[in-house]
Amino acid sequence: MERLKSCNPATGAVVGQVPITPVGDIPRMVARARAAQAPWGALGTRARAELLAGAAELFEARAERHAELITAEMGKPIKEALAEAKSLGSGLARELEEIVEALVPDQIEDGRARSTIFHDPLGVIGAITPWNFPMSMPSWMLIPSLAAGNTVVFKPSEETPLCGQAYADVLNEVLPEGVLIVVHGADEQGKAIVRSDVDMIAFTGSREVGKHIMREASSSLKRLVLELGGKDPMIVLEDADLEKAAKFAANNSFRNAGQVCVSTERIFVLDSVAEAFETALAGVAAAMSVGPGTEGSDIGPMVNARQRDHVLAQVNAAVAAGAKVLAGATHKDNYVAPTVLTGVADDMDIAREETFGPIACVTRVGSVDEAVERANDTVFGLGAVVFGKDEDQAAAVARRLTAGMIGINRPVGGVAGTPWVGARQSGFGFHKSKDGHRQFTQTRVMTRAL
Repeated sequence: MERLKSCNPATGAVVGQVPITPVGDIPRMVARARAAQAPWGALGTRARAELLAGAAELFEARAERHAELITAEMGKPIKEALAEAKSLGSGLARELEEIVEALVPDQIEDGRARSTIFHDPLGVIGAITPWNFPMSMPSWMLIPSLAAGNTVVFKPSEETPLCGQAYADVLNEVLPEGVLIVVHGADEQGKAIVRSDVDMIAFTGSREVGKHIMREASSSLKRLVLELGGKDPMIVLEDADLEKAAKFAANNSFRNAGQVCVSTERIFVLDSVAEAFETALAGVAAAMSVGPGTEGSDIGPMVNARQRDHVLAQVNAAVAAGAKVLAGATHKDNYVAPTVLTGVADDMDIAREETFGPIACVTRVGSVDEAVERANDTVFGLGAVVFGKDEDQAAAVARRLTAGMIGINRPVGGVAGTPWVGARQSGFGFHKSKDGHRQFTQTRVMTRAL
């Protein structure tokens, strides 16, 4: 059987390998999941949640092992990998309880009749997950799918198959046979899942792949939840705490080597404070260490040479078109130094298309209106950030932005119970929250006379 090798992006060494799933086997795997769905769905939400909760201790016990695997397979610094691995167990009970509450039937009466709104299983979910958060992103898709009574055919990224398999192995220790089935491979296996007899596709990845999935799914009107990346802006107002803003911009542009869907990729700074902000940002960038994730470095390698080359091509084209380098713009092997570019124009590729690398692009603007207009000049709309000491003013600016999630002097993620949601071409459907969990269900209304 053909095998998929997984290589360490820091060293090139083979970390491990998994058997590639023959495309012709996928319809039979979906059929197995279909057969397992009825008894799994019949258990009820509470019983399913109690079974899944048994995985929390397993995730906690294996957190260090999982973190080492994340770092080895995709390069994430070990401290960040450990945080990801620990979150799988620590937050599971709370999330399951949130799902149980979300799926309790609702009732509405009008004096003549009573309608009960049920949130039933959809059937079989095809989940296709990315490599940048190779264990937490599967959790975002698989836990609500399974708790809702669906069975899942799961394809982890071909860049991180070992992480995906390790995640599924934990769940399969507590799940009945056939409820969660793993497919390994690349584009052909993903396309086969989309073509197959699944009821829904949950996918996180590029906008172009998301468009392909949407086209293919349309023939059978499969349900979709798609998170398709972003080109997140940050606006720095005149009264912003520039040191705090620069530290945030550096962390949010460079963490995980910039390989985060809500990385800050475009920074719009008011002219009066631009020079001070740029100097501060360049200083933070220059102080960051770059190296293997196992050595405690701030920035690890890009996931592979292809992603590195994409990032460097955007940087080189921007510089050739007039952008200036304040820090970084160097590379060695799969490492790209944290880079600060200024003078980035809206028509540059690096200002239009997702970079997914450790690059902070700074553009000076003459007014808040100009900042908002240029921040909104994009097909994306996942996250955005506004920095300013007057939080009412910052909030007023934030309300003019088209992103699905906006942070004021902080990251974009909301408090527990809020959705992870994109606007425009950054997403279709969303994750988390009461309404997010319900997207993995079929709504049914049953009405009786009073």
